[in-house]
Amino acid sequence: MGQAAASLVVRRGLRGGGLVAAMALAAVFGATGAQPVAPANAASVAAEDAAPAAPPVYTRARLVSVEADAGGNPTHVRLKLLPRAKLPFTTQTFRVVNPALMRGIPQGAWVQFTARHIDGENTLTSIRATAECKRFERCD
Repeated sequence: MGQAAASLVVRRGLRGGGLVAAMALAAVFGATGAQPVAPANAASVAAEDAAPAAPPVYTRARLVSVEADAGGNPTHVRLKLLPRAKLPFTTQTFRVVNPALMRGIPQGAWVQFTARHIDGENTLTSIRATAECKRFERCD
């Protein structure tokens, strides 16, 4: 424990939670009480930042419907997701930011897509048509 924290414990007579807080302060500010101590894993954190991003994970679904604005551009799509981990079929609505994503994909088509939760809404980030996933057969 640092000198500053040790003197605080002696002067104040800290017990229990106060002692833990003093020890935590000593660990953060070191023995001198002036300079913060770098975390032990700072090098590994910097290495993780430089690591390549993981490939996107696509979810399989069937395109149920497309809602379009007055100009005919799709604004929202409803996708029926395949069951996973003992969950039943689920139909969810996703906002379409880029109308070009939906070109060439008819209603009822099987798709693979990625989405993110942006501004409080599920937002479609990519979508592509794919082959139907047959029952009791492995889908990629």
